[in-house]
Amino acid sequence: MTGDVKATSRGIGDMPGVPDGPVTSRVLEGAAMAAAPHLQQHLEQSPEQRRAADIIHLLTLYRPLLDAFIIDFFTEGLWAQLPPAWQPALASATPAQLAGLLRGQGGPGAAWPLSLLAFAAAARALAFPRGCPGGSPRPPCQSSHLHPLLRRHVKPKKQHEIQRLSKLLQGLSQATGCERVVDIGAGQGHLSRFLAFGLGLSVTAVDSDGRLVGLAERFDQELLRELGKTKGLGHKRPPQHPLTPRAPQHVAGRLDPAAPWGEFLLPPNPPAPGPAARNPLGGPGGSEDGGQVLVTGLHACGDLSPALLCHFTRSPAVAAVALVGCCYMKLSTAPQPPGCPLGYPLSASVAALPGHQLSYRAREAACHALEEFEGRLRGGSPHLRAHCYRAVLESLICTADPSKRHLGLQPGRKAHALSFPQYAHLGLPLVGLDPARIPLDSEAVGAMLEQQHKVVAFCTLGQLLAPVVETLILLDRLLYLREQGFHCALVPLFNPQFSPRNLVLVAARTPLATVLAVLDKDREDRDSSEDRHSNEDEDLGEAESPREGQSPHSPGHRPQ
Repeated sequence: MTGDVKATSRGIGDMPGVPDGPVTSRVLEGAAMAAAPHLQQHLEQSPEQRRAADIIHLLTLYRPLLDAFIIDFFTEGLWAQLPPAWQPALASATPAQLAGLLRGQGGPGAAWPLSLLAFAAAARALAFPRGCPGGSPRPPCQSSHLHPLLRRHVKPKKQHEIQRLSKLLQGLSQATGCERVVDIGAGQGHLSRFLAFGLGLSVTAVDSDGRLVGLAERFDQELLRELGKTKGLGHKRPPQHPLTPRAPQHVAGRLDPAAPWGEFLLPPNPPAPGPAARNPLGGPGGSEDGGQVLVTGLHACGDLSPALLCHFTRSPAVAAVALVGCCYMKLSTAPQPPGCPLGYPLSASVAALPGHQLSYRAREAACHALEEFEGRLRGGSPHLRAHCYRAVLESLICTADPSKRHLGLQPGRKAHALSFPQYAHLGLPLVGLDPARIPLDSEAVGAMLEQQHKVVAFCTLGQLLAPVVETLILLDRLLYLREQGFHCALVPLFNPQFSPRNLVLVAARTPLATVLAVLDKDREDRDSSEDRHSNEDEDLGEAESPREGQSPHSPGHRPQ
């Protein structure tokens, strides 16, 4: 590697390394002199703006790595494009050592090049802390925090999410005086049901799928019948978590991101039977009785998240919003037809930064579950071979018919349990190719399969950048709100071991310090309870998680 740190578009091998010897001081001195005119401007930026700029600089330097598809590992010779100094260390690394590289914890016998360590350290430093670094990789069990009737039809992961998000919304309700909640993208209504029956809030659940709306209403009626039976039995001992017979109102409708705040609902597609959707913000001052509301979205997909934030900024009816995004690859990016809003970037701060653009591949990478991948590395999981299988299959497909490159196909969820010929016999017909006409046991195929460790190592480098991309997308949303004068914070609310999209964006028209202080106390109480009852040596809240967007002097601040 040389001392030249200029970003190029020629390939991964042009990515910068760390210069050695006396050249280092000269390069750094020259860089400092060149940067001097911009230093004052950099110091005047907020911490969030500086972080966004630093992230974009890192992603620009390593964009070839970020934009590479792992299925092209063999067709585009991705391994040979890595910096030469990285290749021997990565090729000889064990899965456990790769896991250590992800976490910055080293590994038995690991000896990484300094430039690779610098890359990994920069990625970890710029990614927003996700909390719970020592949590258990197993899914949570049935939540004792939920009434048994509210656990029905709800998987443990979802129980974990709705219990913690509901606690946040309860704090927002108390801080703002709002008892009305609009749940956008409510699906089967699990969150809405807990907010209404469990917390006694007035809830309107909105979803674009009329079938899910009908299912949610059926679940509500089941719960009401069970409550009636319980009341009739006259139990002497009241339940630990008593419920109120207050069902949510369900509405079938789509969000119109361009409509005025009082007209943001469109009919569902396809149209649902029954009366047209009523806008839960249709009153003169906000809700139907003129009061304000809280808006939430649990894993609001793609453009739904930025659309909700845009409505919040121009809707005096909305007192606060709590939003968990997902499916970043579905965000609308430039270029778009006139009149179509962008999902990224939202903020003027990020939009003004050269190189802020994120490819589809980069946004898709931001949806990866880093903790799950790290767990597979540490355990030497057979699931890791699926990455190599898919790359080999892509090579065979491109050789047989280049026009079928990059076609989406999923040969099965249990690909890791198959031999490669079995895997190929399932996958090739999905792209219209006959497995009998393609040599699956050739020396070339065998040679590719023997490089599984290299494929896994390349995947690990991409995993290092995935949280950085997610951080940039969420920082863009936070800066968008900040530019318009709102109080906002990013909170790692869920355990990332089993809920990878765990960062909640909270925004309000009034300060959030009280709400965030309640979350801190709840986290401490929950951790103490888990420590007492856990049979394993795990701590789901080992350290208080920092938040992005808090003033250094606010009660919610944590050191970066």
